[in-house]
Amino acid sequence: MLMPFHFAYHVRDLDEARAFYGKVLGCAEGRSTDTWVDFDFFGHQISLHKGAPFANAPTGKVGDHMVPMPHFGLVLDAARFTALAQRLQDAGVEFVLPPSLRFEGQPGEQWTMFFRDPSGNPIEVKGYTDQSQIFAS
Repeated sequence: MLMPFHFAYHVRDLDEARAFYGKVLGCAEGRSTDTWVDFDFFGHQISLHKGAPFANAPTGKVGDHMVPMPHFGLVLDAARFTALAQRLQDAGVEFVLPPSLRFEGQPGEQWTMFFRDPSGNPIEVKGYTDQSQIFAS
């Protein structure tokens, strides 16, 4: 059984983060103070602290695309990936890399998308039709 991860990072504005993570992504809010807020990030705990976001740059080469490094994200099944992609599109979120299928017909076939939160933190979401392919090589 997989255990949830915990990840704490900075955001510029907590109200802006609440709107994005809570309303756009649909994450339930947990505990908070005037300097941080927790969210249930698809079964994982993220803690958003008020401060300067981490630096990142498009230095990660994946196929023909340069993606922001560092980044974090999550793995969903294909149905939840598709629903989240539609939710982001409906909210007008700008994609760094729009939802697309990569490694088609190969080990590790996956849907992927990259986007940023309002503070510029890059997030990747992957979707697998076959969860056994997550670590395929």
